[in-house]
Amino acid sequence: MFTKGKGKRRFPAVNLVPAKRPKPVEVAFHLLPKQYEKTPKEQDQLVHLQAGLGRRTVYLDESTTHDELCETLKGVFPQLEAVTGGWMIYKAAGGWGSRKLSLVAPDHTGYTGKIVKAASQGGKSPLYIAPIQDELNTTPLQLSNEIFSDMPKAMCQKCGAAIPLQLLMEHLKSCNIIDVDNDEDNLDNVEDNSEQAPAQEPCPICMEMFTADFIEAHAASCGESDGMYEVLDRSTVEEQAAMPGPSSSEKVTDEWLTVQDPTKAMSLFRDSILSHHERQNPLLLSMDIRKSPAEQDAALICFYKKPNVEWARPLNCRLEGDAAIGEGVSRFFLSTCMNKLKSGFCFNFANTAVTHLFDGQPGHLVPSASQFLVESDMFAMAGRMVGHSFVHGGPCLSGLSPAVVHVLFGGSPETATVTPEDCPDLDIRETIRLLEGESELSDKDKTSVQELAYAWDLPGLNGNNRRWLFEKMLIHAVIGRVTRQIKQFRRGLKETPIWTLLTKRPDTVAQLFPQERAVDCNPAIIMQHITWPHEEDDDDDDDDYSLDTKCRISGYLRHFIENASPDELTDLLKFWTGWEIMPRNNLSIEVVKGSFPTASTCFETLRIPGHYKDYASFKNDILACIGTCQTGFGLV
Repeated sequence: MFTKGKGKRRFPAVNLVPAKRPKPVEVAFHLLPKQYEKTPKEQDQLVHLQAGLGRRTVYLDESTTHDELCETLKGVFPQLEAVTGGWMIYKAAGGWGSRKLSLVAPDHTGYTGKIVKAASQGGKSPLYIAPIQDELNTTPLQLSNEIFSDMPKAMCQKCGAAIPLQLLMEHLKSCNIIDVDNDEDNLDNVEDNSEQAPAQEPCPICMEMFTADFIEAHAASCGESDGMYEVLDRSTVEEQAAMPGPSSSEKVTDEWLTVQDPTKAMSLFRDSILSHHERQNPLLLSMDIRKSPAEQDAALICFYKKPNVEWARPLNCRLEGDAAIGEGVSRFFLSTCMNKLKSGFCFNFANTAVTHLFDGQPGHLVPSASQFLVESDMFAMAGRMVGHSFVHGGPCLSGLSPAVVHVLFGGSPETATVTPEDCPDLDIRETIRLLEGESELSDKDKTSVQELAYAWDLPGLNGNNRRWLFEKMLIHAVIGRVTRQIKQFRRGLKETPIWTLLTKRPDTVAQLFPQERAVDCNPAIIMQHITWPHEEDDDDDDDDYSLDTKCRISGYLRHFIENASPDELTDLLKFWTGWEIMPRNNLSIEVVKGSFPTASTCFETLRIPGHYKDYASFKNDILACIGTCQTGFGLV
């Protein structure tokens, strides 16, 4: 009775089912030169990095043996080849700042992938390697050393050298002290790259020194005022240089302190600051639109990582490889900066194509917990970007977590309103959420909570501290892990005039750090700002169309605006004006002869060809055109 289907097997044999390959885990290791009791301070980390030690990232899985781990670590830390007295792995206690190191004990086979994964909490926490008997050399290596080859780099605009982003700030401190006579004592403080630095020439207008390939771009905009170029002789420049210019903290007209409307106060403060600096030499921000996205982002990062800059000076922006000029280019740059802060910069860190400074969902963004970004002063750079954009009327940084904004301006983490949505790490969020409510936890859930609590030096879960532990873990996940990032972001804001406004007019904070804006780019507001085309009596205009044609094209645009998505409306506004801010003046429309829609961003004018006979073709072309708002202009 069991002979039916004889010889057939309904399921494959056990030995025929392929074993599941362990998933690799990304683990960060920090190589120390000797035994440390606590995690190295920021200055020590920089010394380690310059010596080829410091932090590196490797990929391991649970099947990794001790010998395989040794070979992997020697591949990223060549200095381990010289260690003959053995080394051990340590982990840091919970909290922030300089934390106590504790030994990660190996088993009888040594350090394995399973031990490393458990000690690093699945790659979430860095581990520290310290030699037992040796002491590694901390002499800085040459920047041409291959150990720096994988690090993202930016060009120093002073000496022309390609410097790793992590070392750029330290390099600028020494590079800036080089005088124009190439003093030999100062040159000793610079890397060998300065020996190959191009010769510098004085600008004929402001007499400042620039490299030969940069002076042409500078001289073209030096002395620019109100869209026209002034010719200044040397005596005039010297007289201006002798006049003490006001700093960002200088007292300006105090009307902005007394006006009730915070928006009006922001406008008055901005106008007052700009008027106090309008006679100073402008800052020049240049980016080559023909280069790769990573090189374009490097140009922005290098510009905003400069220390001791007066950010209220006039701003001249130039897109190399694009014919566009004028205010629209400046709007494009400032809009790009704010977009990059939220969407990420294109430089390779930890094998990712895009590196985010802020993590999380819209409306709940918090600074990234990456120590690499802190050590590279990227959050100070972010603060300068935000302050600089405000000074020149650019977009604000929207979508930050209210808890982060609260702490940013001096509030206590204990009084911040923190929600689980503010936690960007979904695994940690789900673990913390297990403590919500009163339902009984399974043994597995209790283990997950206990492991996370112990990693952050918090007591274990018991019957009396469930709600307290939930709040403490949530505050640490959102605020405690990024305290250094918030302080650094605040330092960047303080370098710009915006900090004076924020501290003396706290009611402007909500305006300058708004939640995700869904009302600014809505159809009704855009329509209210549009000046629609009408019949003109100018016979000299060779692009004139009949009133019927203008009405038809206006109707197509009105229908598009009324039915467009929020993202499409934002792109339309960027294409029309250069950024996503509604202009003070009206938006203009011209019906012209041509192939595709174009825009004059400086004059906030959208030019639409009058050849469209149906809405479908109009919509296809307008979508294609506004999709180019991130890639330059193409017109003067």
